[in-house]
Amino acid sequence: MKLATRDANRYFSKPDPSRTGLLIYGPDAMRVALKRQEVITALIGPQGEEEMRLTRIPAASLRKDPAQLIDAIKAVSFFPGPRVAFVEDANDTAAPAILAALEDWQQEDAQIIVTAGQLKASSKIRKAFESHANAYATAIYNDPPSRDEIEADLAKAGLRNIDREAMTDLSNLARELDPGDFRQTIEKLALYKYQDDSPATSEDVIACAPTSTEAALDDVLNIVAEGRAQEIGPVMAKLQAQGTQPVGLCIGATRHFRALYTAASDPGGAAQGISRMRPPIFGPRRDRMLRQAQGWGAAKLEQALTILTDTDLQLRSAGQTAPAMALVERAFLRLSMLAKR
Repeated sequence: MKLATRDANRYFSKPDPSRTGLLIYGPDAMRVALKRQEVITALIGPQGEEEMRLTRIPAASLRKDPAQLIDAIKAVSFFPGPRVAFVEDANDTAAPAILAALEDWQQEDAQIIVTAGQLKASSKIRKAFESHANAYATAIYNDPPSRDEIEADLAKAGLRNIDREAMTDLSNLARELDPGDFRQTIEKLALYKYQDDSPATSEDVIACAPTSTEAALDDVLNIVAEGRAQEIGPVMAKLQAQGTQPVGLCIGATRHFRALYTAASDPGGAAQGISRMRPPIFGPRRDRMLRQAQGWGAAKLEQALTILTDTDLQLRSAGQTAPAMALVERAFLRLSMLAKR
């Protein structure tokens, strides 16, 4: 049976132990892994793996030994309680073994949990779970977590007293960070507020949030915005060696300078403009961007955005012959010289 997205999160936190199994699939391996971890823990408890009630099977090994999944669901643990046979990174090469296990499953057998990447509607594994009367299949998309999901994660971490602005900041932060980093931020916030009954505030969120989600890109953008022209060449060479794409650099720079322009042109001043940014800008990065916005001013930032727009058009031009990274480096040099005027 298909498990609708709106129902999936409730099921992950309170799965039915009498079900034959669950297929979790989607393009983002981290999101799939987090949901798989949640549902397995809910089924067998935090001590389940130590008590040998969890069997992990790489899907690739089922091609050589398809019987091992049936053996796993039939095996009996020395410890009482629900059991799980977990198949990781499945694709249709593992389909015969998984389909055989679904067909052979009986009550009191271990529940079959399967994770996979993006599966087409024609996938044999997906069809098997969707058509099974006692199993579920659910897709995990790259959507940011909903308010209910964020509140559930906060509750699990022991955080129930969150003021309105802090919740807004967390919602914005959830859109900016990948799921693993966001969960670590919540865990850090829980430790930060340990034995503190006062409401968590925006300042608490800022203290626990990552300073940057794109450190390497931020490095070169800060160098450019602060007019340190002599440092541009070495950092550009490093970024190129790491495989950074010129168009991505140009897009990142445009986003950065547009944020500076928004702050600098705010009627209430750059500080008020920075505080209104969504997603919010946190910690030392916020202070640094505020100094940059104040140093540049709205007029020069308009010129900077014009330079970046022209560069972006050149990069996307079909007739462009100059090396793309050289075009971006030249634009960054022009911007760094403009910063000094």
